[in-house]
Amino acid sequence: MTLDETIPLRTDALTVRYGRTTVLGSVSLSVPKGSVYALLGRNGAGKSSLVRCLLGQQKPEGGRARLLGRDAWRDRAALMENVGFVPETPDAPPEMTVTQIVAFCAALVPRLDRAKTDERLLRFDVPRSVPFGRLSKGQQGAVMLALALGHSPSLLILDDPTLGLDVVARRWFFDELLGDLADRGTTVFITTHDLASIETIADRVGILAGQRLVVEEEMETLRARFRRPSESGAGEEALSLEEIFMSVSSPSQGVLQ
Repeated sequence: MTLDETIPLRTDALTVRYGRTTVLGSVSLSVPKGSVYALLGRNGAGKSSLVRCLLGQQKPEGGRARLLGRDAWRDRAALMENVGFVPETPDAPPEMTVTQIVAFCAALVPRLDRAKTDERLLRFDVPRSVPFGRLSKGQQGAVMLALALGHSPSLLILDDPTLGLDVVARRWFFDELLGDLADRGTTVFITTHDLASIETIADRVGILAGQRLVVEEEMETLRARFRRPSESGAGEEALSLEEIFMSVSSPSQGVLQ
């Protein structure tokens, strides 16, 4: 299968409905190669539905999602060979040890590099003889990240991967992610509630509100556009990403997830 990595991820007029309720209405976005794209939205904004469409797990009502130039729904099986995914909730058989999980995944994914995966788990300080269900949330997330990166994907999709982690674990996750991506230039698409952490690594930001993509632009352009008078009275200063998010998303949408 021929892959086009010029725009590794894009949606064209993507529409998702559940019954009469529209969750996403004609959402179009694009993620340039080698960038880190952060998608933000309040609870119920449609982030998870969009991710399911990107992974080919859900067929949109209208429009389409494309990964590496191919239709995500039609070509899902082949595309996953080049895509890594870290879910919001770590998911693996709780009774299997980490070693057993890695061996199982290696049998399913021939490109999985066992040595590099084991090296990451060692660096993450994950005990490999312990059943997955007995690991901490942070350790479970580390296993998911190690497996997602194990086959050197050209595109990495992260669905709020630090939800439920403490401040130290969240900082470790993003530091580790940055270090790995700096080495390989992987394209990253991430939904997150951790605006402070993502602000330091995202190149491009999209904000969902009212079933629509209300903002999509480069981080620096976004911060240049949203400014306020500085406390010293000398010129202006950029708003934080959290302040920008609050200013463009309706309070009626709910709380951040």
